Amino acid sequence: MDPLRVVRSTAAALPWSNVDTDMIIRVERCVRTPRAEMGRWAFEMARFDAAGRDDPAFPLNQEKFRGAQILVAGENFGCGSSREMAVWAIAGMGFRCVVAPSFGDIFYNNCFQNGVLAIRLPKPVVDGMLRALGAGPAALELTVDLPAQALTAPDGEMHAFDIDALRKKALLEGLDAIGVTLTRDRLISAWQEQDRTRRPWVWS
Repeated sequence: MDPLRVVRSTAAALPWSNVDTDMIIRVERCVRTPRAEMGRWAFEMARFDAAGRDDPAFPLNQEKFRGAQILVAGENFGCGSSREMAVWAIAGMGFRCVVAPSFGDIFYNNCFQNGVLAIRLPKPVVDGMLRALGAGPAALELTVDLPAQALTAPDGEMHAFDIDALRKKALLEGLDAIGVTLTRDRLISAWQEQDRTRRPWVWS
């Protein structure tokens, strides 16, 4: 995974609540679609019209949101079934951070396993950002500073956010769960050597 420290980017607004993982990625796409291609099918049911063209009614199809690396969404984002592919699809669209008042628990956990920073902020704060991002034709920028655990809104106001220390370290260093385990390789090897002495029959 690519390390994540400071993301300063155009932000996209999806002012919908209860966006579930079925909407983010259809179950049919989870079977044979390579991980690298998940992004092209993200939000397929809302993103494209019957002819397969971008539907102008879908918020993320607005030109000002093109290339955004930060997604601001409504409450209970990523609820529904426990498919990790939903996070793959979000990441495949180019998003490194998702900001919402609340998340589906499994989706929230899967974000950190896949290099996406999920940020919970109070609903009034998120609603204010959604209004600002949606107003007018111009793109607006947010800054997410992971080391400082702070998000700077379009109006310049800073908002602190919480994150588990181990998840923060993993994102900063670009480590998935296996990578985190391998940082303890020396301790693991030392324990194995001791255990070979204590219980040789296990290792024979």
